[in-house]
Amino acid sequence: MVAVLQGFWLIAAVVAVGWLLAHTRLFGVDEQRMLARLTFWVGSPALLFLVVADADVGVLFSGFLLATLAGIVVTGAAYLVIARWVLRRPLTHAIMGGMGVSYVNSNNLGVPIAVYVLGDAQWAAPIILVQLLLLQPAWLGALDATGQGRVSVTRLLRSPFTNPLTIGSLLGLLVAVTGLSLPTVVRAPVELVGGLAIPGMLLAFGISLRLSPPPRGRGNLAELGLMVVLKLGLMPLVAGLTALGLGLSRVEVLAAVVMSALPTAQNVFILAVAYGRGETIARDCVFATTMLAMPAMLLIVGLMGGG
Repeated sequence: MVAVLQGFWLIAAVVAVGWLLAHTRLFGVDEQRMLARLTFWVGSPALLFLVVADADVGVLFSGFLLATLAGIVVTGAAYLVIARWVLRRPLTHAIMGGMGVSYVNSNNLGVPIAVYVLGDAQWAAPIILVQLLLLQPAWLGALDATGQGRVSVTRLLRSPFTNPLTIGSLLGLLVAVTGLSLPTVVRAPVELVGGLAIPGMLLAFGISLRLSPPPRGRGNLAELGLMVVLKLGLMPLVAGLTALGLGLSRVEVLAAVVMSALPTAQNVFILAVAYGRGETIARDCVFATTMLAMPAMLLIVGLMGGG
């Protein structure tokens, strides 16, 4: 568990640096948006290309994947229904919120937790691939398609070929499927550029925490509470029940529940800034779920006798 705590500490330390930069007024809103755009257009596409290129595509076809997918779909759908028809949120706001409750921090938190809690990094790989190749294109396509306040079929079909994150993921999948081996002269600069992604998004997130006001008002707090309950409660529950229903082993059930209890990924906030949609709720969802995910996972592991 020490290594898992170290993973959370690493994230918190970099976010704190961003907060301090904003607090001392060395960085402001313009620098925050610059970091977000640099991450969105340069760092993240390179990082996602490498993650997918190095992954085992065969892990996609597994009962564990179906269990985690069930949690993702049910949780995202539940939020969309409540946000649109109960809370009366705009469509683009609901889409960003849906991404917040369904998109987990499967890379910089998921990998160390898979290794040190579940004993094998392979448990993070299926979720990383599904998010990059299925969820991300779907959510970004929905954001692109509703950019003018209405759904555009043309923009929906065109968005996978114009979004840098999706392009990077698809190119990585091509390398993985064909088994190509990237020469050092190609891989080295991509790795260097991809190294911008995680620190860039964490610094931008920290700056936002200092510059943006905390959530206020019953409506905003109620929505944030709903998102936390869905992300850290409903999603692991559905994943665990589905895994049991599929007859998976105890280890697979534990893995499905723990990986589904990961907090919302920081790049959800980066996407909110890049698209100018739901920035506050995306930031608050990332912050709240990250703060509460560790107690939730420790409780899950304790109750299920894992670790």
